[in-house]
Amino acid sequence: MLGDFQGLIENVTQMALRAIGIAVMVMFLIGGFQYLSAGGDKEATQRASKTLTFAIGGLILALSAWIILKLIGDFVGIDFTNIFQVCLPAYSGPGCI
Repeated sequence: MLGDFQGLIENVTQMALRAIGIAVMVMFLIGGFQYLSAGGDKEATQRASKTLTFAIGGLILALSAWIILKLIGDFVGIDFTNIFQVCLPAYSGPGCI
């Protein structure tokens, strides 16, 4: 029963951190595009700057959450951080399905 709960927590953590990573990347792209297309418009430049600032803040928040989960995982003995595995099509090592 505890193994199922551990698997659930790991899956939720994996999905959430991946979604956050994608969202941060999209916000960087949007903010960069806004900044490049602002021209000389001061208001548009400020909006783009805010977007990039919020994207950086979100990235820092996500990394902080990951570090906290790592510390909690080390304390409780559950590995939450096995989510950054890259599985290439020709690779069938540990962690890849």
